[in-house]
Amino acid sequence: MAHGRAGHGSQINTDNAVTALARAVTRIGDYSWPIELTPTTRQFLDGVTELTGVEFDPENPDIILKELGTVARFVGATLQNTANPTVLKSGYKHNVIPGTAEALIDVRTLPGQQDQVLDIIRGLAGEGVDVSYEHKDTSLEVPFAGNLVDSMIDALHAEDPGAKVLPYTLSGGTDNKSLSRLGITGYGFAPLQLPEELDFTGMFHGVDERVPADSLRFGAKVLSRLLTAY
Repeated sequence: MAHGRAGHGSQINTDNAVTALARAVTRIGDYSWPIELTPTTRQFLDGVTELTGVEFDPENPDIILKELGTVARFVGATLQNTANPTVLKSGYKHNVIPGTAEALIDVRTLPGQQDQVLDIIRGLAGEGVDVSYEHKDTSLEVPFAGNLVDSMIDALHAEDPGAKVLPYTLSGGTDNKSLSRLGITGYGFAPLQLPEELDFTGMFHGVDERVPADSLRFGAKVLSRLLTAY
């Protein structure tokens, strides 16, 4: 939140909260976060290299991401921390300069980097802009190994014997964050056999977000095998 001097819109105002906030949001939104690979992401990219023969280049990650189709949206967002401005709030009338202006930033951090990222955000926001949490949660990473993982892979191979199973980090939210507080190690497993031409990730939070019926039937069979065999 930025603070300034409220006043009439017809007057000169060199302490405008909206202007200060706009500068802060621009700096945060334009910041280029460095590529940093977690063990899970490194394992995923190594698997993609094995399948495609394309090596990961940290200077140009788009080369290997192009091999992933729409899945690149998932993976590309986990190669670094992210901070996206999403909401701006200020003022109540066209000719009144407000005394405060507020922005919401959707920040997703790599595991173990929450405090470091917040320090960077504060530095980018600059003087006169307060940075605080509206919602704070943890970033998770767990080993892709164990009886549960083996059972998930077996259930998937029973329905799709040629499937190559790779772990990946999810940039979105997950109930596993809450389960982790209870000491429960969780994994995301939503098997869907999607048509190649379907831009599945592009529909997320969209008006026409959907799952093909055949994909849902496939997933139901895989999950049924997992629940009955594990």
